This record gives sequence, C-alpha cells and structure tokens, in this order.
Amino acid sequence: MTVAVTRKISPRFNECEITHIERAPINLEVARAQHQEYVTALAKNGCQIIELDEEPNLPDSVFVEDAAFILGEVAVITRPGADSRKPEIDSIIQVLAPYKPLVHVAAPATIDGGDVLVLGKNIYVGMSTRSNQAALDQLQNTLDNYGYEVIGVELRGCLHLKTAITKVDEQTVLINPDWVETSRFKKFTWIEVDAEEPFAANCLPLNGKIIYPANFPKTRAKIEKYGYAIHPVNVDELAKAEGAVTCCSLIIP
Repeated sequence: MTVAVTRKISPRFNECEITHIERAPINLEVARAQHQEYVTALAKNGCQIIELDEEPNLPDSVFVEDAAFILGEVAVITRPGADSRKPEIDSIIQVLAPYKPLVHVAAPATIDGGDVLVLGKNIYVGMSTRSNQAALDQLQNTLDNYGYEVIGVELRGCLHLKTAITKVDEQTVLINPDWVETSRFKKFTWIEVDAEEPFAANCLPLNGKIIYPANFPKTRAKIEKYGYAIHPVNVDELAKAEGAVTCCSLIIP
C-alpha cells in the first residue's frame, strides 16, 4: 500500500516563512480544516496515513515535502534552505527510516524538497533561494550509482520548482512557462496553466487520480480535457503560507 506521511499544522503557522507573496493573516481553524480535507483525500485515494504530531515551535512544519524526497532505492533527507526549517528533518528521519535506506544532504548544501521534481531517472532541482549548487553536486555524487542525473533548473518569480511545474505522469507535466526554464522539459507533453491562474501548476498524481486545488477551475478544465480524473481539495488558506498539494505529504509508493 502507498504510505503518505503528513504532519498537523503548528499553532505558530502564521509565523511561516514568506518569500514571493504578500503576507496575509491565516485563519488557523480554516487551515486545519483544509489540511484535514487534504489528508482525507489521500486516504480515499489509497494511502495509509502516518500523521505526525504538530511541532509547536516549527511554523512551516506542515510542509513535510521540504524535509525529504523519496526515490525507488533510497529516501534523501534534505537540508532546508531557511534556518528556521532545518530542525524539521529530525522527525522525518525517524518516520522514513523503516521504509527506505536514508542518504543525507550536508552543509554547505541546502535544498528544499519542493525544489525537487523526479521524472524517471532525471532529478530536476530548482535553483531557488532555498536550494544551491552544492546540493546539486552532492546529489549527483550520492545518486550516481543508482543511475540518476541531477539537473539544475532556473526559476523566476516563485518559491520552489514545484510551484512552477509538477508531474502529471511520466510523460506529462503541468507547467507555468513564465516561471521556469522551459528548455529542460521539451521532451514532455505540457499542460500549461491558464494565464489567469499562475499558481495552478502544482498537482499531486496519486493512484490514478490527480489531487488538485479547487480554486483553479480553468486549469482544472485543461487537465480534464487530457482525460485525467481530478480529486479537488480546498487549500487556499494553506496557500497563504506558499503551500500547495505536493507540499503537505511525503508519498512512499
């Protein structure tokens, strides 16, 4: 069975790191209700849920994706780019250790899992404010034995690579071409976000469904035209913390 690791929202969620959007007050009750809706969607789509307790002193810790990324052979424990987020990896190490061998990114490298897009044996890494060249070099050295190629991708105007592009399936990506170096993805089929929905490029494919934000109807219609089934979730309160549907879980196939 597919396992999904999630974490409850910190009571200090309003103190989260903000990089590319204006800070707006977050309604904690609404955010928690939306997160529960998201967790329920994971369960309905075939996931066994491992829900970690909230971390009272780690405002961004609901975004468990940034602390690791999962490959077929190993789980990579990241070193988040924001100092306030570096302690988030401790509990993620404990929960992933029974499932996969672990490899670790070490200083001076920094990388957020939100900057990592795995498509086949290519690992694309967004060159954001959170992820640096030292991380690319370490990952290539560490993962070369497994046949992976690590590829840096330039970004503009967004926090993470997966703000601008995510996997729909092995041949198809959902993309905002204004925010990402598109030349890296010429071999894939593109579903472009609607121009009025620039933040709509984040989707989570899961066991034949696409978990997708409910507040991007125009882009949703584009995805559905390609024959994909959408499971909509409300995450607009989580988006005030620059979060989206990939951010809130670590999926272990």
